[in-house]
Amino acid sequence: MKNVQSIEFHTGSKEEILPGFSDDFPYIASRAELDKYPGHFVPWHWHRAVELFYMESGSVEYSTPRGKIQFPAGSGGMVNTNVLHMTRAASRAEKNSQILHIFDTSLLAGEQGSRIERQYISPIITAPQIEMIPIFPGSAVQDSILKLILEAFRVSADKFGYEMKMREALSEIWLKLFELSRPMLDQGGEFNRNNDKIKLMMIYIYEHYSEKISIQELASSAHLSERECFRVFHDYLRMTPVEYIKSYRLQKACQMLTKGQESVTAVSHACGLGSSSYFGKVFREYAHCTPLEYRRKWQDCDI
Repeated sequence: MKNVQSIEFHTGSKEEILPGFSDDFPYIASRAELDKYPGHFVPWHWHRAVELFYMESGSVEYSTPRGKIQFPAGSGGMVNTNVLHMTRAASRAEKNSQILHIFDTSLLAGEQGSRIERQYISPIITAPQIEMIPIFPGSAVQDSILKLILEAFRVSADKFGYEMKMREALSEIWLKLFELSRPMLDQGGEFNRNNDKIKLMMIYIYEHYSEKISIQELASSAHLSERECFRVFHDYLRMTPVEYIKSYRLQKACQMLTKGQESVTAVSHACGLGSSSYFGKVFREYAHCTPLEYRRKWQDCDI
């Protein structure tokens, strides 16, 4: 199991990069140490793979377009395929560790169009009302799912039959999740085309954050009017496009300060934040310290 302390994206699609994820066995296990992430959060992102997680320690807040859910230690959940989400540590003063199974549902379904896919997989991954399935201790069904999630992490990759045993473990979990999600499936739901629109605009920001970005250019990237652009950002991310652009530039600045030795002025210009004086002002508002103090803090953590 790999310990993860940052997030990176694919060029183009801007989906999260999943190191070790392969077509012939689309599964990885990882431990996300959110207390070691710059800013103690994972920014808005998405991935085709399903995310199945268990909180080892600390508490994390998941945000999706539908709202926020807090997961304390001992709880877990499933994030559906291609769902836009972000996570934030509830406290910066405690250890925050989350273990994750990340897998493509083809691992369970087998051949595309199979009976397993039609009956057990597609009903969940195509349900727009199911962004997440939270799992909290206290009921027999949910306790059993949490136990199975933990037990699956104990399947040794070095032992004979690992791949088949892991697929069996995930299949058993999936069946229980299917039963747990029946009330949500019965509610029904319609796909919102703006789900793709917000992703197109986020991709545009990811590719042009170092440049001047106008709202007109941003809206055009998703074939929207400026008014619709503001509405989609408000509905999905609960912030304005300008606020999101500024936030993303500051996230990139944090990454550069953490990993490199470029001057503050160079970082400021590379992230599209202009003069070093303006950068220093907005950075202090964002990180509650100066850029140099931030660099020393996070680079000292790696020593």
